[in-house]
Amino acid sequence: MDTGILILRLLVGLLVAAHGVQKVSSHLGGRGIEGGTAEFRADGFRGGVFTALAAGGGQIGSGVLLAAGFLTPLGTAGTVGVMTVALTVKRHNGLWVQNDGYEYPLVLIVAAVALTATGPGACSLDALLGLTPYPLWWTALVLLVGVGSGLLARLVLHRDPVAARPAGGR
Repeated sequence: MDTGILILRLLVGLLVAAHGVQKVSSHLGGRGIEGGTAEFRADGFRGGVFTALAAGGGQIGSGVLLAAGFLTPLGTAGTVGVMTVALTVKRHNGLWVQNDGYEYPLVLIVAAVALTATGPGACSLDALLGLTPYPLWWTALVLLVGVGSGLLARLVLHRDPVAARPAGGR
C-alpha cells in the first residue's frame, strides 16, 4: 500500500509543480511569465504578472510539498485550491478534457483529497518526522480550505465578462 501511495503522491505532486513551473518560466514547455500572464488574462483574470506568479508559485509549492510528503494537508489543500480555480475556468466546456473540459483538474482534486484521507505513506517526510498519522477530519478541512480558497481567488480575481468589455463592445 505504501508503494502505491508513494507513486500516486509523486505523480500528482510533480505534475502540479511542473504545471506551476510552466506558468512562470520557459521550462517544461512553458511560455515564460509573459505567457502565464497572457493565459490568465485570456481566461478573464485581472492582476497580470502578480496573478501568474501567485498561481505558479502556489502550484510549485503545493506540488513539492505533496511529492515530498511533507506537511501533506497543506500541500493537498494548495493543490485543491489551484485546481478548483482551473475547474471553474474550464467548467463551461463540460467534463471531458478533449473539449478543454474540467476532467483533469477534477482528477487532481480527488487524488489530493484521497491522499489526505490515506496519509502520505511510510516513504514520506511526514512519516520520517513523526507527523503522521493525520486524523481523518483533516480531509474535510483540506476540502473546505482548498475549495474555499479556490472559489475566493476566482471571485476576487476574475473580471465580470460584461464589465470587462470595452465601451461599445458586444
